[in-house]
Amino acid sequence: MQTKSHGGCLCGRVKFEVSGAFESFFLCHCSRCRKDTGSAHAANLFSSRTTIAWLSGEDSIKTFRLPDTLHERSFCAECGSALPSVQFEGRLMVVPAGSLDSPVEIAPTAHICLADRANWDDHLEAFPGLQGLPG
Repeated sequence: MQTKSHGGCLCGRVKFEVSGAFESFFLCHCSRCRKDTGSAHAANLFSSRTTIAWLSGEDSIKTFRLPDTLHERSFCAECGSALPSVQFEGRLMVVPAGSLDSPVEIAPTAHICLADRANWDDHLEAFPGLQGLPG
């Protein structure tokens, strides 16, 4: 079964289509992913079998690789939104789950790098939740 997912950046400049199924979905709590997202964790989909077609804005994509590491992220140069990247010499597609406009059809596989998680990232489900902005 061929699966297609669509996504893009916040400003709308970059749009893409991913063809194929994702193999895993990790919520990474490492300090690098927290810096990437400004949040408790990164939520990334992974596949060695998907392909990507850039529908618009490919010239607006920037990629940053942390020197002397395998840590890499792509983003829109205009709005800073996280975008998919092809890593490990074309062997792995990494797609930030939040960059997709299509429903994500795979449940998270696991939380990873929990030993490195932020000290405030514990039992967050115990705090009140609001359906919109605080009023």
